[in-house]
Amino acid sequence: MSLYSLKLHNAMWPGLVGKGDGEGEEPPISLEHMLELTANANVDGRKFDGIDYFLFLPHTNPEASDDELKQTADLIASKGFDIGSLVAPVWPGTIGDSAMGTDEQQQMFLDAVTMACRVAKIFNEHGARKGGVIRIDSAEFGVEKWKSNPGEGTARIVDTFKKAANIAADHGERLAAEGEICWAGMHSWKDVLDLLEGVGMPETLGFQADLAHTYLYLMGYNAPEHALLQEGHSDEEFYAAYEKMTDKLRPWTIDFHVAQNDGEVHGAGAHDKTGKHCPADDPNGRLDITKCSRYWLKDFQDRDMKHICWDGCMFSNATLENPNTWNAILKAMIDVVSE
Repeated sequence: MSLYSLKLHNAMWPGLVGKGDGEGEEPPISLEHMLELTANANVDGRKFDGIDYFLFLPHTNPEASDDELKQTADLIASKGFDIGSLVAPVWPGTIGDSAMGTDEQQQMFLDAVTMACRVAKIFNEHGARKGGVIRIDSAEFGVEKWKSNPGEGTARIVDTFKKAANIAADHGERLAAEGEICWAGMHSWKDVLDLLEGVGMPETLGFQADLAHTYLYLMGYNAPEHALLQEGHSDEEFYAAYEKMTDKLRPWTIDFHVAQNDGEVHGAGAHDKTGKHCPADDPNGRLDITKCSRYWLKDFQDRDMKHICWDGCMFSNATLENPNTWNAILKAMIDVVSE
C-alpha cells in the first residue's frame, strides 16, 4: 500500500496546550477557529482531510450530552473533515490523574479513558469518525518521583495501562501511548519500550511517535544513560541512531505526528518542558521531515494506520493565526506521503 493512501490530519490541541488565562499566558483558540484555520490551508488544491481532537474544555465538555457531541461532530464534518485520533483528558486537573499514583488517582485515569471511549462511540456512530486511536500518556509530569523507584513506578503505570487497554478493547478502540520526555516512565526510548513490553497488549495498546519529541529521545535529555547521540554528531551517526530507535519502537507505532524540532526543550503555561515543536519551515529545524517520517511509516499498513497528523503544540497564537504556517505544514505532510 502506498504512503499516498494516508490521510492528512491537523491537530486541534495546539489551540489549547500551553494556553491559559494566567499571567504571561496566551488565551486558548476556539475549536471553531482552529477548524477555520485548518480548512483555509491549500497547497496546489490539496487540503487537510481531517482533524485529531482533544477531549477537554474549552473545545469539548467531558460531560457533554450525546446530542451536544453530535452537534460537535456536525460542526467538524461541515468543514469537510473526518475525525481521527482522540486525546483522552488523563492529566491532573482534567478528568484523570497520574497513572503512577494511588488507587484513587488510577481510577480517575481510567475514568478519563472510559469517557474518551464514550465520545469515540458517539462520533463513530455519527459517521464523522472512521478510524484512529485514543491517545494517552502516564500523566505523571516530570521524572523525579519515578526516578526514586523506577521499577515500582513503571510497574504501577503498566498496571494502569493494562486496565485502560481492557476498557478500550471492550469498546473496540486502541490506545496509543505518547512518547515524550516530560512523561515519567515514558521519558526515553528504552523506558517507553520497557513499558510497552510490560503491558504486552500490542493489539490494543501501542505507541504514538512524534518527530519533535522522539528527537529528544536520541539525545537522552531526561535519560542520559539511554542517549544514542552526542552533540556535534555527523549525519551518518544521526541516521544510524535514528534507525536503531525506530527499529525498536516502530513495531509498536500505531499513531504518528509529523513535526519539526530545533533540538531544544520548551514549555508553556502549565506544560512541563518537552521537545520543542517548530514551524515546518523553521530554518533552525534539525530534522529532514520527509526522511525521518519514513523510518516510522515503514510497513504502516501492517499496523492499521490510515492517517498522519501534524502537531505544533505551544506555537504562539501569532504563529497559529498566520495562514503561511498552515500551508507550510500541509506542504511538509504532502511531501511525506508523496512517492
